[in-house]
Amino acid sequence: MSLIYDEAKKLYAGIGIDTDEAVKKLSEISLSIHCWQGDDVGGFESTGELTGGIQATGNYPGKARNMEELMADIDKTLSLVGGHHRINLHAIYADYSDGVVSRDKLEPKHFDKWIEFAKERGLGIDINPTLFSHPLAADGLTLSHPDEKVRRFWIDHCKAIRKIGAYIGEKLGTPCLNNIWIPDGYKETPADRTSPRARLKAALDEILSVKYDRRYLVDSVESKVFGIGVESYTVGSHEFYMNYAALNNCYCLLDNGHFHPTESVADKIPSMLLFSDKVALHVTRGVRWDSDHVVGYTDELKEIAKEIVIAGPEKVIIGLDYFDASINRIAAWVMGIRNMQKALLGAMLTPHEKLAKCQNDGNFTEMFVLSEEVKSCPVGAVWDKFCEINNVPAGVDWYNEVKEYENTVLAERK
Repeated sequence: MSLIYDEAKKLYAGIGIDTDEAVKKLSEISLSIHCWQGDDVGGFESTGELTGGIQATGNYPGKARNMEELMADIDKTLSLVGGHHRINLHAIYADYSDGVVSRDKLEPKHFDKWIEFAKERGLGIDINPTLFSHPLAADGLTLSHPDEKVRRFWIDHCKAIRKIGAYIGEKLGTPCLNNIWIPDGYKETPADRTSPRARLKAALDEILSVKYDRRYLVDSVESKVFGIGVESYTVGSHEFYMNYAALNNCYCLLDNGHFHPTESVADKIPSMLLFSDKVALHVTRGVRWDSDHVVGYTDELKEIAKEIVIAGPEKVIIGLDYFDASINRIAAWVMGIRNMQKALLGAMLTPHEKLAKCQNDGNFTEMFVLSEEVKSCPVGAVWDKFCEINNVPAGVDWYNEVKEYENTVLAERK
């Protein structure tokens, strides 16, 4: 392997790239790994069906049924990916061992087990209020609901989760990202587009009125173009949240499945960063719509990674967001994480400054030739080196460990 890597290193050095430095930098990039891939967004609050435009398709055996099983599956996943990461929780993954409590009554103590889990492994934690799969979200409206009592419940829930997020950040010594996404919208063309957004704005103003130390808590708001049952109008549109974030000291979170198929989230990243010190991402793979397929090593992902690397990875909070119940869930986690890392590595192995100079000099022929030539460079050899240094399997060897785990652990979950 070392001979192959040595040759790749020489080749990349010829175009001004230090592969050792790229491997080192990739090891330092933390991804926020979404816990909900492990149990199809079920959580521990109830066994009810998913609502609010959320769907997990498939019934592959071995789904995590409780906190202990989910933590074990996360551990297995982390053992197969390099780097040091974060875990991303939804409110419904609280510890209900002393009994289920209403979402607006959740307290920091309900996440102490997660904090202990993260602290022992050197992980950070991010969090999300859960504004779906609940009787008070049954009609598809939450923070924009015309009924003040319904809005109050969801406002109080979001305030409780922000308090919990600040507690988590302080306990772990790293900022917790609290991300608000709501399913609100209408199936048919609405008669009034303004009032729901005015109610949402007022609700967010109250939620964010409580100030927390940004060393412990940062906030983001996540848009969506449409959802199941709200095909004609989404209250929390990109334009709404982009402006809200700019005026309210929080981050705009871009989910690349939440836009029209021809829109490029990669193109949005540099624009957003001209007006904000950071931008947050949920990386997924939409097939025709926001279908939350496992992240693949696609051209879209490579473009997103390119803009992250050019901007500076410290300026982008990278989270993953998909849930496939049709395949082994741990394999889904590992594939998505490793593909995100491969895309970042490929971007680090690209001579961006040289390409930018070609563009600025108007030398588009050389820019095109060089950018195409880079595509056939041996990124795989450098990836294998990254795996070796991080003591994780290279190639598809990791899948053998997943199969063994399935046969010995997941098979027992009847």
